[in-house]
This record gives sequence, C-alpha cells and structure tokens, in this order.
Amino acid sequence: MYNTTYRVTLADRGSVILRVAPEAGRQFVSERELMRNEYASLPYLAPIASLMPRTLAADFTHELVGRDYLFQTCLGGVPAAEGLARYPRAAWAGFFRQMGSIARRIHDVRGARFGVVGGRGYLTWSAALLALFGELVEDTERIGVDAASLVGIASSAERDRGILDEIVEPRLLHGDLWIINVMVADPDEAEEPVITGVFDCDRTLWGDPEADWTIEMVTRKPGTERDAFWDTYGKLNATPEAVRRRQYYRARHLAAIRLEAFRLGKTDDLPRLTMELEAIAAGLKSRAGG
Repeated sequence: MYNTTYRVTLADRGSVILRVAPEAGRQFVSERELMRNEYASLPYLAPIASLMPRTLAADFTHELVGRDYLFQTCLGGVPAAEGLARYPRAAWAGFFRQMGSIARRIHDVRGARFGVVGGRGYLTWSAALLALFGELVEDTERIGVDAASLVGIASSAERDRGILDEIVEPRLLHGDLWIINVMVADPDEAEEPVITGVFDCDRTLWGDPEADWTIEMVTRKPGTERDAFWDTYGKLNATPEAVRRRQYYRARHLAAIRLEAFRLGKTDDLPRLTMELEAIAAGLKSRAGG
C-alpha cells in the first residue's frame, strides 16, 4: 500500500522480499524516507526480532535505481487476516492477547528523545507531536484538501503543551502494528491462531505508547474479542489528561488515513474523515487548556 513489493525467487536461497520505496517526489512530507526509518529502528526492535524478517541488503544511494530499496527474508505462515477468518470468533481472543504481549515488549523500549526514530529528535513530547501535525498540515494543503481542522487541532495542542508534556519518557512505538502487518501459523497446522511474524516497521516513533496505531485500533471496538489485548498489555491511563491526549493521537491517525485515502484514490472516504477531524477540533477547542 506504500512501497512497491515483490516476491523474488533466487536460485541459491529461494524466496525473498524486495521492497522499493516511492520516488522522492511522490512521498508526503509526513511519510518521507519511511524505509530508512525502518532500517534505523531495527536495533531497537530487538525484543521482537524473532518475529521479524531479516534484512539481507539495503541500498539508499540511488546509484542502481533512483529509489531506496531493500531485500528481506520471506516470513512463513499466512497473513493474519486470512488466517483468522479460518477460526471461530471465540478463538480470536488468543490472537489479541499475543498482540498485547508484542505491543508491550515494543513499548517497554526506552529512548533518549522524542520523534521519528530515523529523523529529528525533540526534547519534549509536545514539540515532537506539534512537528508531526505541522507535516500533516503541509501534506493536506499539498493535495488541495482543507486543513483548517488540523490547524485548529495544532493550536489546541500548543495550548495543551503542559498536558502533553506529562509524558516525559520516550518509548518506542511500532506505528503500524495491526492485523494487516502480522503473519500467523497455517490454520491447518495450528489449533488456534499463533502469531509467527511482524513486518512493515517503517513508521516507528519515540513517544507516548498510547499514541501508537495499535492502541487506536484496539480501542475502536470495545466489548469485542479485541478486549483480550488488555489482558497482556495492561490498562490505559484513565485520567482526564490522558483521555484528552488520546484525542490528539486520534486526530493524527485520521489525518494520516486521509492522506493515504487520497494516495490510493479512495476519494469517497475524504468527506467522512474530514468531518471526524472537524468534530475533534471543535471538542478540543471548546475545552482548551483542559
């Protein structure tokens, strides 16, 4: 959905994966050099290294082709979405417990500064988050979509620096850990879903764990098998300040989804996403300063 990806069969080692980044001119500012970000994050993802593909070669020089590219080992198993569909819903809870454990192992990794792993570092979480919103505003204006709601959210975040900066310890965020980027064992060989692989780690970030995409996706459907995630991950912070911070995180996710929808030609999704952002902007503005 972002890189051009191939399965390549080599005579001396079988199947490998080749990922080729978009040309620089086709990359959003908020998605710049994602492949390099993943490469830089690999040492910090050591707690889940056994689940990840190994990088066999990487070339960011543009001497051979005018794009970044890398080769990785091909993970075994089947895509989680396909595998889960072959189990009864009652068995899915075990899958989400494993997801909670994986997310916890990632979020327990501590960093020295806030911001994108392979990018500029910031001393405070508010500075890093405001920089991310600034990039999203720039990208939104670039595609000709009204960015007023995002500008308003960023203004509220500026006033809420004190609340955001209650987060004082940078933690590692995967950025895209969800069903679509997970492999499970072949259901013909496993009685219940077993996660065997995690990939596409190119949106890693140092920040508040509650800002991770995984947390956003789990909280979207409470009262379902997704609730098993919390059994192994632990509970979210329930303070009013934490709830308010999560509104900023949701806005960031929605803005990124809107850009992706535009990139993939899903223009019918744009009005709905814009309305959701406008609602968040209005809610944050009406309660400015907490």
